[in-house]
Amino acid sequence: MPTAVTLVTRPEFSLHTWTCHGGDTGWSAPERPVDARLVLVHAGRFRRRSLSGQVDLDPTVGYLGAPGEEELFAHPHGGDVCTSIQLTAEYWRALAGNPVDIFHGTFYVDAKVELGHRMLLAAGSADADGLLAERLVHLMAGALRRTTDRRMPVTDRPTPADQRLVRRARAAIHDDHPAAHSLFALAAFFGASPYRLSRAFPRELGVSLTRYRNRVRVGRALDRLRHGDTTLADLAAQLGFADQAHLTRTMREHVGHPPTAVRRMLDDERPNWHR
Repeated sequence: MPTAVTLVTRPEFSLHTWTCHGGDTGWSAPERPVDARLVLVHAGRFRRRSLSGQVDLDPTVGYLGAPGEEELFAHPHGGDVCTSIQLTAEYWRALAGNPVDIFHGTFYVDAKVELGHRMLLAAGSADADGLLAERLVHLMAGALRRTTDRRMPVTDRPTPADQRLVRRARAAIHDDHPAAHSLFALAAFFGASPYRLSRAFPRELGVSLTRYRNRVRVGRALDRLRHGDTTLADLAAQLGFADQAHLTRTMREHVGHPPTAVRRMLDDERPNWHR
């Protein structure tokens, strides 16, 4: 059974973390939250079913839910942790306009969005009506831009077989399976051609398999940089980068900053949730 911790609550919005400890493989009872919500996964993965279909959610795929939208959840992969940003229906309409304009609630979470997610949590509640609220609205608006563009690749689904292939490949990458380190090895592992796998990824998520794999590794780097318990050279080796320079180039490409700058950014804003 998932448990929630409320980090901040205001008349206009609230911020929560949800934790599921696993063991709950079936679908939950239908829920119809009265508030709009942006959900970003911090760790693990789970499934959501709504009118727009079923999707596997993990740190690279989040979703927006409109007020009153029915949804069900399943947790077949074990434990998971996510952040839920909730906005009242009134302020949702002010931000989103006509709710029917949202074509598909699921969107690709690139590393810049994940950094924004972490910076939101790092802001703490001391300035909940200033810095935290500003970061929250920017995250919500960014998600809206991704879900209202009908040309986004994530809404232009490939064939069901290709969609399953990408879903399984994503799981292998997140599980750090040995085959996931190479396009050819991963394609052979699933009995598919490298061309088919490489073509299915951008059609499904809008990014290449290589960029997606690097995106996952950058997420792991953000985790470890936050704790500051290893050198950059060791971090690069642990995450499968060729060397520290490769890690630095990839981090700069995905989040716009080198690892040393990201470490400072995260260290400068320790969370403070005392209200």
